[in-house]
Amino acid sequence: MACMSIRDMCRRFHGIGPAKAITIAAALELGGRRKDVKENRKPLIRCAADAYSHIRSSVENLPTEEFWVMLLSRANRVIECECISRGGTAATVVEPKIVIKRAIEHMASSMILVHNHPSGNLTPSMQDDALTRKLREAGSILEIPVIDHLIISPEGFYSYADEGRL
Repeated sequence: MACMSIRDMCRRFHGIGPAKAITIAAALELGGRRKDVKENRKPLIRCAADAYSHIRSSVENLPTEEFWVMLLSRANRVIECECISRGGTAATVVEPKIVIKRAIEHMASSMILVHNHPSGNLTPSMQDDALTRKLREAGSILEIPVIDHLIISPEGFYSYADEGRL
């Protein structure tokens, strides 16, 4: 129907006149344009600063710790940013299988791990390192690599990739 002319719509569908056919054609055109705009709005992630800019407002000023995963397409465009867990002021529990499940559900090609430190301290903890290692191993097996792990606070961000720790 999207590629039919106004005349063809009127002939093919009983009860559709020129005014209704124009309305349908306009709706189809707007739907196509909306899809194009939506696809173009998916941000491209080229570096840690791009990822930080994209997710910063969601996590930097939270009173409790949250763990998010940023799922990326093969072209490094954001498919989805999803909160995996919420915790207390000092920690949150993250199950690797839930992170991997979300990546598979969205057919992600890679992922960036993100969590906040409400304390403002940007230094990774031993638990942060252990979780990063687990998720890297799991992602590697499934060919969904972890390309970074960001720790975010009101003071800025820490990137495992930028620090050579991935």
